[in-house]
Amino acid sequence: MQVLSIHIAKARRLPARPVDSVFAEEGKGLVGDRYHGTRHRHVTIQSQQRLDEAAADLGHGFDPGATRRNITVDAGDIPTAPGTRLHIGDVELEVVRVAAPCRLLDDDIGPGAAAALRRRGGSVFRILRSGTISVGDAVLPA
Repeated sequence: MQVLSIHIAKARRLPARPVDSVFAEEGKGLVGDRYHGTRHRHVTIQSQQRLDEAAADLGHGFDPGATRRNITVDAGDIPTAPGTRLHIGDVELEVVRVAAPCRLLDDDIGPGAAAALRRRGGSVFRILRSGTISVGDAVLPA
């Protein structure tokens, strides 16, 4: 797996914007993102492969940033078991929980989006070790 895209949003309800890289701060989150400084919801990760499956169910494609997840990897399943760890470059991440899709996705992506993304929405991680995450970085099990 590798990082395909990175999105951050400065505040709730503001559009997520793509960036080439972001600093992941241990115990805090992604610098510049609305969840920076929260206790556990530091970063969300999803799979483009699973988004493509959701798009097929919906009958149209959509930008990965429309899901408001932070990191999109190119393929594979994102771990969902709490405590499972990943490395992206020097950054170490730990699964907190599954990232359930919000009903607001039906407004942003189209009717049925939240249902199509159920079980495909990725996971919420906490950051255990700081570093920079960039597009193209490998995503490896810890």
